[in-house]
Amino acid sequence: MSSSLHILFTPSSSSRRHGRWLYSRSFSEFAFPIPRRAIATSTTLNFSAKSDRWASSTAMISGEVINHSELTELQDESDFEKLASSNNDLLSVCGFGSLLSERSARSTFPDLINFRVARLNGFRRIFAHVSPGFFARGIARPETMEISGLSVEPCERENLIVTVFEIQRSEIPSYIKREIEYRFLAVFPETLDGTPFTSPAVLCASYSDEEFLQIRCKEKYQEINLNMAIITKGSKEMFFKHYGQYNIHKIWRDDVFPCRVYLRHCLLGAKSLSDVAYNNFLDHTFLADRKTTIREYLATTGSGIMEEQPPESVKVRYGG
Repeated sequence: MSSSLHILFTPSSSSRRHGRWLYSRSFSEFAFPIPRRAIATSTTLNFSAKSDRWASSTAMISGEVINHSELTELQDESDFEKLASSNNDLLSVCGFGSLLSERSARSTFPDLINFRVARLNGFRRIFAHVSPGFFARGIARPETMEISGLSVEPCERENLIVTVFEIQRSEIPSYIKREIEYRFLAVFPETLDGTPFTSPAVLCASYSDEEFLQIRCKEKYQEINLNMAIITKGSKEMFFKHYGQYNIHKIWRDDVFPCRVYLRHCLLGAKSLSDVAYNNFLDHTFLADRKTTIREYLATTGSGIMEEQPPESVKVRYGG
């Protein structure tokens, strides 16, 4: 007899737009977390419940613990395939940073369709991981630790203006490879008027170094110590390929700041959607300290970022 998690999203008593994740143990099937208003028309997909696929790590947010195991996590390409199979061989992707810009999204996914704006409840943006791409393109500033990319993490009472669009099933492998450092979650955004989506979209959420080594890197080796960061059960060759060559020994951390060129790019993308989306980015996106908003950052340490131009070599890519 196999067990699984059955998960529901239920409205919180304090707000019509917010809720909390609930889960209970049951048998035989795994169901995506579905907003109650959408249960009648939504598609339920079956996933095997494997205990090693659910991280035990938690997000400590404002004194509250939100367990990632209460959300639907996609680990393998087969999980993505099941999503696409239920949606006419299309995979829905949720954009929250550079993908807020349709131009930027189309530069990454030239064949995307149905680009639209949505709201995602129960998450906040966070600049808390090192992105090797910034080093490769010459826009990282390691001397000031302005080297961070953007992710999201669960946070009750927060909400994000996001974009959603569909890509072809054939694009799944390259999508997974490109976003290898993230945790993939299947989430249900809602329209701006509060109507929940009836099929899930994939969201790139915060991860951990331990999980990256144990899950993303398949080969096994003995525990080593790199600059006080313990790395176990992973492929040191793969880690070096993605991070070590740039002298990065820890990916997810609390001592980094946004890459200036990338932050400007994201803000221009949000501005291209609407003033509401722009202000949402300013007030619901945080530094790695999880206290300082981007609005506060731009008024202090990050002042001048919006006036800076990207290097000529990446001017189009990071032009908003």
